[in-house]
Amino acid sequence: MSSHLENLKPQLIWKHFQEILKIPRCSGNEKAIGDYIITVAEKNNLESKRDKIGNIVVSKSATSGLENADTVILQGHMDMVCEKNSDVDHDFSKDTIKTEIKDDWVQAQGTTLGADNGIGLAASLAIMEDNSMSHGPLEFLFTVDEETGLTGAQKIEPGFLKGRILLNLDSEEEGAFTIGCAGGADSEITLPVSRKKPDNNNLYTLKVHGLRGGHSGIDIDQGRGNAIKWLARLLWKASREFSLEIASIEGGNMRNAIPRESWAEMSIDESNLDALKSFLDDTFQKIAQEYKAVEKDASYTLKPSEEGIKDVLSPESQKNLIGLLLALPHGVLSIHPEIKNLVETSTNLAIIHLHPDNAKIVCSSRSSVTSALEGARDMIAAAAELSGAEISQPKGYPGWTPNLQSSLLQKMKDIYKKDFGKDPQISAIHAGLECGIIGEKYDGMDMISFGPTIEHPHSPEERVHTGSVEKFWTLVRHVLESLSSP
Repeated sequence: MSSHLENLKPQLIWKHFQEILKIPRCSGNEKAIGDYIITVAEKNNLESKRDKIGNIVVSKSATSGLENADTVILQGHMDMVCEKNSDVDHDFSKDTIKTEIKDDWVQAQGTTLGADNGIGLAASLAIMEDNSMSHGPLEFLFTVDEETGLTGAQKIEPGFLKGRILLNLDSEEEGAFTIGCAGGADSEITLPVSRKKPDNNNLYTLKVHGLRGGHSGIDIDQGRGNAIKWLARLLWKASREFSLEIASIEGGNMRNAIPRESWAEMSIDESNLDALKSFLDDTFQKIAQEYKAVEKDASYTLKPSEEGIKDVLSPESQKNLIGLLLALPHGVLSIHPEIKNLVETSTNLAIIHLHPDNAKIVCSSRSSVTSALEGARDMIAAAAELSGAEISQPKGYPGWTPNLQSSLLQKMKDIYKKDFGKDPQISAIHAGLECGIIGEKYDGMDMISFGPTIEHPHSPEERVHTGSVEKFWTLVRHVLESLSSP
C-alpha cells in the first residue's frame, strides 16, 4: 500500500481501496475492476458469476450454524465519475489516481477520487476476505455503469439474486440512513445548424472555468454555478453589443455532474477587442457577484485560439443556439413540501457539444414525484421545440418510496444507537440510487443505503473522511452479525 494510506484503519478496506485506485473504471470501462473482484473471490474460494452486461455476484456461505439465516446482499457499483482539472495531466484509462491526506480526509490530486463508490466496493471486498465475523449467507452485487444511467441495475438478469435484504453501500453521509431516492430521466436535444465562412480571419477562445461543479442531485441545492449557463449569458450579452461569430461551443461531459468548465471559439472584429474585453470583464463580474458565496474561484479567459480558422455559425443558427442554452432550465425547481430541506424536483443542463451540422445538448432531470419529473422534461421539450430542435426523451429510472415500517430499518437504528450512542438520521435523497430499480425488479426487497462521509463527489474536490470509514466498517460488521441471529 501507499505509505500515506497504509496506517489508516480499517486496514482491509484501505488495502482494497488502494488497489482500486490503480484500476481504470470510468463508466462503461468496468472490465478490469470486475476481473479484480473475481480474482479476490477466487483467492478466497468464493463462487462468482458475471452476467452479459458485466454485473457480478459473489456468494459467501454462512458461518457454521447460521445457514438458515436470511441471505443478505451487499451492493455497490464498479464505475466512477472521471473528472479532472484542465491543468492536470492524468489519463483515467491507465493512470493510478494519486492521493493525499489532509487532516482527516483522503483526496485525489486534481481528479475525482472515486471514493464514490470505491469505498463501498472496498468494504464488500474486505468482508469477502474477512473470516473473523459471524454471518448468514451473503451475496455481493457489483453493478456496472451506475454513474451514466444506472444501466447495470436496469439490466440485472432474472434470478441473478437470491436474497431479499439489501445493504446498498453507496451513500455519502456517515450516520445517515437513506430509505428513498428520486427517479430521473434525460432529455437529449439535437439542434440543426448551418455554417458560413467567417467575416474575420481569426479565432479566439472564451472560457469559463474554476467553478466547483459537483453531483447534479446531491449538490444541486448548493447554489453552485453551471459553466454552460454562465457562458451562454456572456455570449448572449456580448453578441448584442459586438460582432462575434461562434465556431464551437463545448461544456460538460457527464450527465450527472454540474458543468465546471465551458468554452466557445469565435471569430471577432479585432478593432473592438479592447472594448469586448472590458465588456466581458464587467458582465462576468456581475454574474460572479451573484455566486460570490459559493464560487470563489470562478474565472474566465479570452485568448487567441491555437486552432486554425473554422467555419462559423450562420446568424440564425447562432441566435437559436445561444437562446436555447439560455432558456433551458437548470437548478432546483421545487422543494418537498413535507420533508425539510429535501429537493423534490430539479434539472441539470449537463452537456453541450457543437458539431459541424448540429448541436447536441443533454439535460438530466430528477424528481421524487413522477408528474413533476414529466413537467420538468416538458419545459425542456418546449424550449427545444421553440428553437427548432429535435428532442429525444428516453425512459428514465424509478424512484424508491420510503418504508418507515421496514424491519431492517428498525434493526439498524437499534444497532447504530448501541454502537455510537445516538440515533441515525433517516432521510431520502435527491439522487438516483440503484435501490429503486432493484426493488422494482425484486418484489419484497427490504433495503437501506448507508456509507461513510464523502464530500463533493463527481468533482476534483471529492474527499472521504477517514474516521467515518472506521465507523462505517464497524456498522457493517455489526449489522451482518445481528441479521444472522435467530
